[in-house]
Amino acid sequence: MDFSKTWSTAYFRGRTLRRAGGMFDANFYDVQTNEEFWVSGPKRDRTDTRYGPSNPEIEPEAVETYHAFLEGAPLPGRENG
Repeated sequence: MDFSKTWSTAYFRGRTLRRAGGMFDANFYDVQTNEEFWVSGPKRDRTDTRYGPSNPEIEPEAVETYHAFLEGAPLPGRENG
């Protein structure tokens, strides 16, 4: 997943997701289909999922970055805060 500089738009698997408030149980929507999504960053305490304890699904290309983050590395694009 990639984000715009302002983090108001996300790009994922060919979709363009725009951040929006006022939605029930979602914080982004697909600009083409209006399908709603909850997008959240990882947490070092591994409570990544939205509801209840479960293991998050990690995209294969993000596994190395995710594990580095768990060990203390900053998230890409968030090196300065």
